Amino acid sequence: SYLRKGLLKLSENFECLDASRPWLCYWILHSLNLLGDQIPQEQQLRISEFLKSVQADTGGFCGNIGHLPHLATTYAAVSALASLDFEPCYDIIDTSKLNQFLQNMHNDDGSFTMHKDGELDVRGAYCAAVVAHLSGIYSEELFANTGEWIAKCQTFEGGFGSRPGTEAHGGYTFCSLAALILLNKTHLINKDQLLDWAVHRQMRFEGGFQGRTNKMVDGCYSFWQGGVFPLLHHILKTDLKSNLDEKEWLFSQVALQDYILFCCQYPSGGLVDKPGKSRDYYHTCYCLSVYRLHSTPLKILLCGEIRIISLNQLIPFSTLF
Repeated sequence: SYLRKGLLKLSENFECLDASRPWLCYWILHSLNLLGDQIPQEQQLRISEFLKSVQADTGGFCGNIGHLPHLATTYAAVSALASLDFEPCYDIIDTSKLNQFLQNMHNDDGSFTMHKDGELDVRGAYCAAVVAHLSGIYSEELFANTGEWIAKCQTFEGGFGSRPGTEAHGGYTFCSLAALILLNKTHLINKDQLLDWAVHRQMRFEGGFQGRTNKMVDGCYSFWQGGVFPLLHHILKTDLKSNLDEKEWLFSQVALQDYILFCCQYPSGGLVDKPGKSRDYYHTCYCLSVYRLHSTPLKILLCGEIRIISLNQLIPFSTLF
């Protein structure tokens, strides 16, 4: 109910996100997809028409009508369209202009600028890589030197910062690792050091993850940090040809599951950062995402037998995108 209402109308409290409308579409659509909720085709067409209205004449997507095209909102718009299961919705993407936009954001050192004359960080490389793959315009030339630039963002701690020389951070670490996989460049980084940093971001008492060293837990970082483990698991299993378990990751899944279920659910629907915070679509999206990735069946001992009382019924999705 909370998610469906958000697709139709938002209160004036969301005015601060007026430049992030494609993100609101993506967070809500992805959450509904995870829950297996079917969106009527008529509504899907209305959503795609809105996203078409924020597609820039020069390529890429804007945060709202008349704004500059931005890599983050381009990622959100293309991902939202990919979340729809009605093929005519995909046709709104002008792939030729999108390719030109990505080329314009690409720098000689391999990094990507988020928008014209804007900030530069590893989010740009990740957003560009995802968009290029989802829209079928990926090429090695478009991402020349990008893998090498991302590798320079790995810090002495093992995680990745926003750009070379900055502090390791959960969101940037996920973006870096996922982008390197999409670019087939994971051989450039120290994976043992990354694993060591990532496992120490799970808090022993709360069970959730912190975004950086000496910070508090946050529901969304349960995804940004927790999402690193399936990716690392795949790399280690492939590189080392090891017999790593396909269902058990390299951290306490039960503790994370408990944090999401007991600390992040809002009584009237939606999920939150931590107890006492208000619900929002961002945390709902990423708390649901990490719960789908990492939850394990709840088991009880009944009459001398172990019985499963709850199975994960959320719909599977690709961690990379």
